[in-house]
Amino acid sequence: MILKRLIETIEHEKASGTAAMEACRIRSIHYDSRGVVPGGLFVAVKGLMVDGHDFIEEAIDRGAAAIVAQKLLPAKVPYYRVKNTRRALASLSDTFFGHPSHGLTIVGITGTNGKTTTAYILENILKNSGCNVGVIGTINYRYNKKVFDNPVTTPESLDLQRILAEMKTDGVSHVVMEISSHAIDLERIFRCEIDIGIFTNLSQDHLDYHHNMQSYWDCKKRLFTEHLGRATDAGSKTAVVNTGTRQGRELREELAYALITVGHEPENMIHPLSADFKLQGITGRLQAPGGSFDFQSPLAGRYNLENILCAVGAGLALKLSLESIKKGIQGVSAVPGRLQRVPGPSDRHVYVDYAHTPDALENVLHALKALGPERLICIFGCGGNRDRAKRPLMGAISGRLSDLTIVTSDNPRTEKPGTIIDDILPGLKNTCSNQYRPGEIRNGWRAKGFLVEPDRKQAIRLGIEASKAGDIVVIAGKGHETYQIVGNRTLSFDDMREAEKMLMTHENQRRPEH
Repeated sequence: MILKRLIETIEHEKASGTAAMEACRIRSIHYDSRGVVPGGLFVAVKGLMVDGHDFIEEAIDRGAAAIVAQKLLPAKVPYYRVKNTRRALASLSDTFFGHPSHGLTIVGITGTNGKTTTAYILENILKNSGCNVGVIGTINYRYNKKVFDNPVTTPESLDLQRILAEMKTDGVSHVVMEISSHAIDLERIFRCEIDIGIFTNLSQDHLDYHHNMQSYWDCKKRLFTEHLGRATDAGSKTAVVNTGTRQGRELREELAYALITVGHEPENMIHPLSADFKLQGITGRLQAPGGSFDFQSPLAGRYNLENILCAVGAGLALKLSLESIKKGIQGVSAVPGRLQRVPGPSDRHVYVDYAHTPDALENVLHALKALGPERLICIFGCGGNRDRAKRPLMGAISGRLSDLTIVTSDNPRTEKPGTIIDDILPGLKNTCSNQYRPGEIRNGWRAKGFLVEPDRKQAIRLGIEASKAGDIVVIAGKGHETYQIVGNRTLSFDDMREAEKMLMTHENQRRPEH
């Protein structure tokens, strides 16, 4: 694309470059100087760890044809100063890739918990309606049987616009996208036309970034007040809001455009008339505008019913048939790392779940406890370099709801695992005072209690060895992740695989020799 035409789409102040230079063709856009190629446009973005302005010279040396930055620096190529390079990057990317979101129906899902499961359910509903659907989310991004790694929940704006363009070229008509608070705050979805917004819930998370709950909520809320509510065609936008939290009820009162409310209470437009929760899933009957219908889902737990309600709300907003919605709900048997059953011949039940916030952990433990296990064993830790305030809260929750808690490492990153565990223990000891040593539980234990095992692999082994027939073991925190971040290293580690191996080894040891 001609540089002049591209730059015209952003508000800028030109610092250098002649008209002849502005006639050059831009081959690509970059925000990482290491990837710059000759003919590329480099946008200097200030990141959480490094500042792109420090790498402008490197980008030029690599062949950058032009620079967009917030600071005024001398340069021998066309140089444009803007107020906000993150917004500029989003606008330039949208233009460069031909405004891909304009030709797609996009559903954006935000909230602390439930985004991924809601996305999986809605994806299946859309497929059962004959739509060609793509998904961008925490686990991966995928479309037309193609699956790609996704390092963050919502990609940087340049990557997001590229992915949307690829999906559109490949015939995708509908995109389901998880939208994190970081993505909203860092302008990753700026210039992305979102048609339907879903709010799942809000509870404590990411306070290392947002500092307090009000700031966190103000950020999440922008999806509905800015990206949907202030759009030029806001009349065609719809919000699907779970009113189960104060923030959901606040949205219900404030939004002036089309709104579908969901929740357990009868005043919601979509709510359950009945629901039965079992280990095998959820069955019940839902009330929706226009009538009620029976449903069944292999997913377990009251909180998963809320995810189902959110997906149903989006399906109705898209005017999909109830039959397609029912089939879509029933067809999602499991979501990777979300209360996912570990396979193996066993008379006890082992699950892996992504729960890494207080609310998510409490929801999972309540859901499993309601299934009536003999005993409930919870293995969890907390991530390093993240919100420290939630650590004792999660300890207290596990101590209160579990029969045995094994505190271990999650992704310690550059924190010492012992420091993180020390932050968890005060809350845990408030609700569970009996501490065991690892060797004391291998052959069972008598009273409710907890123990500490920093090695996650050993913690999983201990939890499975200590379980007996009828027990439920849940390994929480990492879910679908196939790695563990220790220091600055990313090590291969998969809770599902480790649990499956331990379960099989334990089963073999229990079998009598012939």
